[in-house]
Amino acid sequence: MKKILSVLILNLCTIAAISGSATRPVTPGNEAASDSSVLTPAGQASQDSTTLIYRCEMKKMIAAPLWRSVKKSFAEADSLNADFMLIHMNTYGGQVDIADSMRTLILNYDIPVMVFIDNQAISAGALIAVAADSIYMRSGASIGAATVVDQSGQKMPDKYQSFMRGMMRATAEAHGKKPVIDGRDTTWVWHRDPEIAQAMVDPSIVLRGIVDTGQVLTLTALEAIKYGFCEGQAETVEEVIENAGIKEYTIKELKLTLVDKIIMLLVNPVVSGLLIMLIIGGIYFELQSPGVGFPLAAALFGALLYFAPLYLEGVAANWHVVIFVAGVILLLVEIFAVPGFGVTGVLGIIGIVTGLALVMVDKIVFRFGPSVDGVKEITGAFAIVILSAVLSFVLSLWLSRKLFAPNRLFGSLALETSVNKADGFVSFDTGKLQSLVGSHGVAHTVLRPSGKVMVGDEVYPAVAETGFIARGTDIIVRREEQGQLYVVAADKA
Repeated sequence: MKKILSVLILNLCTIAAISGSATRPVTPGNEAASDSSVLTPAGQASQDSTTLIYRCEMKKMIAAPLWRSVKKSFAEADSLNADFMLIHMNTYGGQVDIADSMRTLILNYDIPVMVFIDNQAISAGALIAVAADSIYMRSGASIGAATVVDQSGQKMPDKYQSFMRGMMRATAEAHGKKPVIDGRDTTWVWHRDPEIAQAMVDPSIVLRGIVDTGQVLTLTALEAIKYGFCEGQAETVEEVIENAGIKEYTIKELKLTLVDKIIMLLVNPVVSGLLIMLIIGGIYFELQSPGVGFPLAAALFGALLYFAPLYLEGVAANWHVVIFVAGVILLLVEIFAVPGFGVTGVLGIIGIVTGLALVMVDKIVFRFGPSVDGVKEITGAFAIVILSAVLSFVLSLWLSRKLFAPNRLFGSLALETSVNKADGFVSFDTGKLQSLVGSHGVAHTVLRPSGKVMVGDEVYPAVAETGFIARGTDIIVRREEQGQLYVVAADKA
């Protein structure tokens, strides 16, 4: 509606003369509509005053980190009462759902949005660019090739392509039509041709003189100008602003805070993979040693760093976090409440792995329901988590040998491979230990399964033969083996 009204104002010359403002730039080749039209911000009465232009960079993959900076840029432009939003774009695409969010933000934005395609606006980038009020392209730049592909670059099924076709068409149609005046005749044409927009997705669309069947449409700068998908050619941001008819202006742009940079770092796929290894490795070490220690704390800290940024960015849904937390709780129940390793432990591990994996799956997969490609993506996500778990296990074993080896920095935390009496070490009298077989005592610490027991007035290392023995439980020494006492609870003897 905003765009249609601006065109009508263009034709009402008396009103234009009174207001002194101009309309949006027209597509080259339709100069009959206006010879000197420029984008006009809402509420601006004249170009004499300094125009505030907010610049937003879009030079990365269309993903969660970029979406965060874009949202902050648009919000800050609002707070500053900017007259224009200028998107400086160079992208080969990315996640379709995030691109959809960006184009919706642009279409519903209150001030005019310009896009400067510095090099490429491919795939999801093309969708975002088409949503803008005006597009300027550098010589050698291109726009199009918006076919939906999976992470391996393979074309997705037709239902995904249909979804993208619909978005491209709707985005082009949102700009409405404009009049082309030829003498006394006025013809209304699309500001952005929906058929051309669709041809950027669907190779089966044939447009005479533009694209043949079997080819996905990609336009150069000159072609985009010719077919109405670009308002002009420019080599710099300053030239874009000049072509838009803006003389006096100030440019503002987002300055990322330290928190923003940290969040953007944490949502990086490589960092996410390392955090998964930390989580799995911490849980593994915790299972190897009784009590709540550093490994579990490290795992929980890694989980916080993994989920919190993704949740804040809208990538991790509530149910992803719930599944993971449920898995952790079940695993803790297995460690501290249920002796042995049974159903709760298995369910806990499944919950943890599932929570970590599903965060990696594109939301668009769930939107379209079960499919071969959806199963492949979900399977791939689980494979990444499992591979990270294996690597974490191997790395944990290697680090434990390196870090806790004798004469290393942390060597004091590990036992030496050999001890002798000269250093003050004394072994247990195995004869004395054998004499304790059949004796009664009490669990001096929790046995899960190892711990300590008190027999008489002395404390001995011991292992529970079966299950879990709580502290203070009466025990009976069943046997001695290689200097180690094996005990059972007295009530189970």
